[in-house]
Amino acid sequence: MQYECTSCGYRTAKWLGRCPQCREWGTIEESVPAHRTVRTQAKPAAQGTGATPITEVDRTLAEARSTHIPEFDRVLGGGLVPGAVVLLAGEPGVGKSTLLIEVGSWTARQGATVLYVTGEESAAQVRLRAERVDALCDTLYLTAETDLGIVLGTIDQVKPDLLIIDSVQTLASADVDGAPGGVAQVREVAAAVIRAAKDHAIPTVLVGHVTKDGSVAGPRLLEHLVDVVCSFEGERHSRLRMLRAVKNRYGPTDEVGCFDMTEQGIESLPDPSGLFLSRSTTKAPGSCLTVALEGRRPMLIEVQALVDKANGNPRRTVSDLDSNRVAMLLAVLSPLYRTGEVDVFAATVGGMRISEPASDLAIALATASAVVHKPLYSRLVAVGEISLSGEIRQVPGVSQRLAEAARQGITNAIVARGSLDTVPAPPGMRVREVETLLEAVETAGLPIAVKKEEESGE
Repeated sequence: MQYECTSCGYRTAKWLGRCPQCREWGTIEESVPAHRTVRTQAKPAAQGTGATPITEVDRTLAEARSTHIPEFDRVLGGGLVPGAVVLLAGEPGVGKSTLLIEVGSWTARQGATVLYVTGEESAAQVRLRAERVDALCDTLYLTAETDLGIVLGTIDQVKPDLLIIDSVQTLASADVDGAPGGVAQVREVAAAVIRAAKDHAIPTVLVGHVTKDGSVAGPRLLEHLVDVVCSFEGERHSRLRMLRAVKNRYGPTDEVGCFDMTEQGIESLPDPSGLFLSRSTTKAPGSCLTVALEGRRPMLIEVQALVDKANGNPRRTVSDLDSNRVAMLLAVLSPLYRTGEVDVFAATVGGMRISEPASDLAIALATASAVVHKPLYSRLVAVGEISLSGEIRQVPGVSQRLAEAARQGITNAIVARGSLDTVPAPPGMRVREVETLLEAVETAGLPIAVKKEEESGE
């Protein structure tokens, strides 16, 4: 009897609660030794092609072809490359299948042949989804199959220009023992599909499951075999979906694609900033704008804070913000606004999660505005990191952030001192540089609460 880790493939003769190699809990499962495996015997070629000078290699064979979904192309680096294998991972229900059925439909409408292999749903279920998102096309072929041999035969028969497999964990090879989704099966299925994609120059998209911590399920070898690894993210209660490239042999890994999930399907969002701003036209205290960088894309986001009198121990409730970061900022604000004596609720508008330190200044100003119950002057954006001493530090990408804010009609900005030494302010925007949190609060036109209390006590 043998046991194997479903995460990294580590093997042991006895069951263990924790894998000693990848340090994951509950991933050791009993596995049956594979008595038969598919092996490709390497035979010497009758005549070798020889080496070719790199200047004579045809670069057009690796040029990306657009999928006609702008945000998908943006993350991939221009589109799908012939023979490239893309692994798309994401949580259940996030919209992976909906996105790929639209990718297949748009590709088929350009005259290409697309083969969609589904192992999780029936063909009728996929057709219903395609009807809902208007993705029906005569050159989009569909097969509901889980046997690897039959799938490879269908590929040879259809000869598609694009292959989509949903998902790689549902396919199984009859030549390898073990249940579908196991380490041995995933390794064999992925190797066979990748080999077929490379031999026939077919761009292939594989859907992958994820574990509880968000990593791709199965052996880590799977991520090394494919050319591109993408993560599809999104909250169930939010329409926003984000596509990130974790690994990309044909493009950058710091690009982010934004999509809007609607009843009619998934639509590209070339300008997603509007989702993260309040629709109210009246100025209210406890609100401040900031610009976050998701990859290389700047996004204008509104941060809101609410302060209430504490009954007992002060509460700290945050939504889509780093709770530890917010607690630190409240401690830095305490000498100015006694934030340790009130309940503080902080959140972002639209469900956009912010974790970068560049939003510190906006969170602090929103909280200060809520404490004194005075709104900030309109069209103000704040960008800067706050240290434990209250110093405002510079953040990367200030020029991109200010340019995005100016494009959205923002006319005032507060940044760290020295941010404009090498980059000029956008035309029509008044940018003020500050060095400390106290200076930032005064620049924003907010009074100091502690100073008022001391003067009234005297």
